[in-house]
Amino acid sequence: MSAIIQYALYFAVLIALAIPLGKFMARVMDGEHTFLSPVLAPVERGVYRLLRIDAKEQMGWKRYLVSVLAFSGIGLVVLIALQMLQAVLPGNPQHLPGVPWDLSFNTAASFITNTNWQSYSGETTLSYLVQFMGLTVQNFVSAGTGIAVMFALIRGFRQVKEQGLGSFWVDLTRTVLYVLIPLNLVFGICLAAGGVIANFQPAQKAELVEPVAVQPNADGGWSVIDGAQIEGDTVKVDGKVVEDARVVTEQFLPQGPAAPQVAIKQSGTNGGGFFGVNSAHPYENPNAFTNIIEMTSLLLIPAACCFTFGIGVKNTKQGKAIFAAMLVLLVIFTGVIAVNEHAGTPQLADSGAVNIEMTDGQAGGNMEGKESRFGIAASSTWSAYTTAASNGSVNSMHDSYTPLGGFVQMLQMALGEVVFGGVGCGLYGMIGFAILTVFIAGLMVGRTPEFLGKKIEPGEMRWAVVLCLATPFAILVCSAIACMVPGLADQLNNGGAHGFSEVLYAFTSCGGNNGSAFAGMNCNIPWINVMLGLEMLFARFMPIVGTLAIAGSLAKKGKVAESAGTLSTTNGMFVFLLVFIVLLIGALSFFPALALGPVAEFFQMIA
Repeated sequence: MSAIIQYALYFAVLIALAIPLGKFMARVMDGEHTFLSPVLAPVERGVYRLLRIDAKEQMGWKRYLVSVLAFSGIGLVVLIALQMLQAVLPGNPQHLPGVPWDLSFNTAASFITNTNWQSYSGETTLSYLVQFMGLTVQNFVSAGTGIAVMFALIRGFRQVKEQGLGSFWVDLTRTVLYVLIPLNLVFGICLAAGGVIANFQPAQKAELVEPVAVQPNADGGWSVIDGAQIEGDTVKVDGKVVEDARVVTEQFLPQGPAAPQVAIKQSGTNGGGFFGVNSAHPYENPNAFTNIIEMTSLLLIPAACCFTFGIGVKNTKQGKAIFAAMLVLLVIFTGVIAVNEHAGTPQLADSGAVNIEMTDGQAGGNMEGKESRFGIAASSTWSAYTTAASNGSVNSMHDSYTPLGGFVQMLQMALGEVVFGGVGCGLYGMIGFAILTVFIAGLMVGRTPEFLGKKIEPGEMRWAVVLCLATPFAILVCSAIACMVPGLADQLNNGGAHGFSEVLYAFTSCGGNNGSAFAGMNCNIPWINVMLGLEMLFARFMPIVGTLAIAGSLAKKGKVAESAGTLSTTNGMFVFLLVFIVLLIGALSFFPALALGPVAEFFQMIA
């Protein structure tokens, strides 16, 4: 019962905060007065004067797209340069060397696409300057870019026989200035108060109470030697000296300005951790207080975008219908993960020899890879939230989830981040599915499909298909190519079905602009870094092209009056059809691949 209350509380907090934020964002989109205007309006006008931005400019969809691509391209180049030159730049108390070109490209592509996939460990690879001036800045502007494109789509539905979709530069400025900075100022202060570190000190070292013996392993790292007897610098096991062993007497304690980056990594659906183990690290997420703040912020803006859409198109019922469809999917997927993780596996139960039931003294279920300070409920909810959003932050290791738990994580990412999804991009991705839904429903009743008073014609349908299938195409093609490379097996920790799941998860995560990992695959080698980087760029910007093309086409159309034969897109039937179409396309696209990975592993588990 306590676990059920936990799950209900998480959803209730999310909904309660998303509604007022959605209303606020709608006012920001149209440049209306808000409670922040007395402070921020002068700053906004100053930005326009400094950068010579015309606040009243109305861009066509192609000009809007060129602005998005140019801005992102400049960010890509600057971020690559920052990483490769970090050895000679200030803000590097650890004196870390420059980052190799392939990893620099992968990381830059990851952060400008709002993916935040990390083939590195932050505390041992990147300087403080690169972390906060490079990565954190991109966390803000890549999130702002997604919301700006969503604003353009809303105007496409709202405009009647017009060309303009607003100005990308104005939309980006308002989003960052009025939404992201104030929201993350609050989150950052709360996280720092809750124990998330925020300093510029170099890493510290602490003496261990008891020394630990380690030896090299096959992955190039070090493994603890069980049953070791330590005598000075000599290590023995069963009386025999272990020649390649080392004795560790100190612990490495990383430091840095983590709280500000953690705040925007969550609320901007970025997900890139300041430390290697992300939000499972006690310096990033030390307790239940910080955990619920971070977990709620994962989906707060994406959920609010639904209400912003409804207000923006002057049909609040439509926003609620989109929200309902997303919420139904999220509840179902969270439930599947939760049931499987609380139940555990036959292997953990060991034919009844081990008690894995939840009691007052133990969490029960599958606690493998989960932090004891969070337990299964908080871990399962986080994993569902982070793979529903294009976030990628983790407070537990997804590689250790049950097969069906991992199945749901991959499926949510593979659907194209439409179960709330990323900030802005989740909403416009779901609108692509909504357009497909009204088209299919229109065929069933023999009418020209309409959505929000606009006729959906072949041009919009073609771009809607691109919008919905760009992600599956990128994921499946790149996964297939990677599996044909002979050296791939050497980068996996596991073989068989689970090894394939590690590969599929990595390419699904990057193709879905998510960024989380099973953590069982070494991706930091040149060809994988480059391949994943190219996949992230394609899967981010191809849907943006489709979205803006749809917006531009709709803006030119006139309004169609509702009639007795008009399909309602705000009732329960439409919500059901939308959920069905999302799952149908996901199942048709990904079931063969998922059957080879987590589904096959599930049947191996129960055999």
